[in-house]
Amino acid sequence: MDTRQLAAFCEVVERRSFSQAAERLGVTQPAVSLQVRALEKRLGVTLLDRSGRRVEPTEAGWRLYRGSQRLLSLEEQLLDEIVADADGELTGTLSLGASTGPAAIVVPQLLCEFRELHPGVRISLEVHDTQTVVELVANRDLELGIVGAARRHRAVKFEPFASDEVILVCPPGHPLAGQTVAPEELRRHALILMQEGAGVRQIVEDELRRLGLRLRDLDVKLELGLQESVRAAVTAGYGITFISRASVEAELDAGSLVEATIKGMDARREISLVRGTGRAATRAADEFVAFARERTGQA
Repeated sequence: MDTRQLAAFCEVVERRSFSQAAERLGVTQPAVSLQVRALEKRLGVTLLDRSGRRVEPTEAGWRLYRGSQRLLSLEEQLLDEIVADADGELTGTLSLGASTGPAAIVVPQLLCEFRELHPGVRISLEVHDTQTVVELVANRDLELGIVGAARRHRAVKFEPFASDEVILVCPPGHPLAGQTVAPEELRRHALILMQEGAGVRQIVEDELRRLGLRLRDLDVKLELGLQESVRAAVTAGYGITFISRASVEAELDAGSLVEATIKGMDARREISLVRGTGRAATRAADEFVAFARERTGQA
C-alpha cells in the first residue's frame, strides 16, 4: 500500500478539509483529492463523506485512519533506525573468502585491524583456491573475495589493492640456490607446485608458457593445496618451488630457503578484491574495502 496515499488521507481526516491538508503537505488540493480517490478505488470503499460543509470519515475511513496511524508511525521509526545505522556504529556480518596465498600473508592482519576499529562487525572468512573463491563470490555465497590471480569472470569485478612477486626458492645447498639460470634448467630438478586453481600456479604457468616451457615438460613431484605445505616440503629438501615472496621472507632472511632466478621471468602479480557485479554492497563491505585500500596504500 502506498504510504503517500495514507498520509494524504490522514491529513484530510485530521483537518476535515482537502485544502488545509494540501497546505500542510505542501501540494495542490487536486493532488490530495487524487491520492484519496486512488486509495478508495483500490480498497473498493468510500472513506470520506464529502456531502457536508466539512469532510467526515466514514466507518471504513475511521478504521483505515487508526490502522494508518500505526503504519505511518512504524515507517517513521524504521527510517530513523536506518539513518541511525548508516551514521552510527558499524555492525553486521562481513562474509569473505581468500585464496591460500593472501590468506597467509595480507588478510589476517587486515581483518584483525579492521575488527579492532569496528568491534560490532562479525567477520566470517573462508579459505579456498583462487577459482573457488571467485565462483563463491559470483554465486553470491560470499560478499567479498581476496585473490592473487584469476581468469576473468563475467559475474565479478576485480579491484587491485596490493602487489606481490612469485619467486623460485630452493633448500640451501641445492644446485640452483642463489643462481641465475636459463628456463630450460628447470627440467633437471624436482618441482613442487601449488594445486591447480591456485593463483600462484596460474601465474607460473603463464610465465613459463611465455618462456617456451609447459608444466608437463617438467619433473613435478608433488602438487599441494597450501603454501605452508609447499614451503615445508621445500625446506625439508624434497624439491624446489615457485611461491609468493611475502610468504617466505622469514625463511629467506633465516637462510632456510634460498632464492634462484630464472632468466626472463617476471612473475609479479596483483592481489585483488573480488566483488559481485551489480550486487548492492553492505556498509560493512564498503568500509572494509576502503580500509584495505588505505592500509595498503591503494586508496
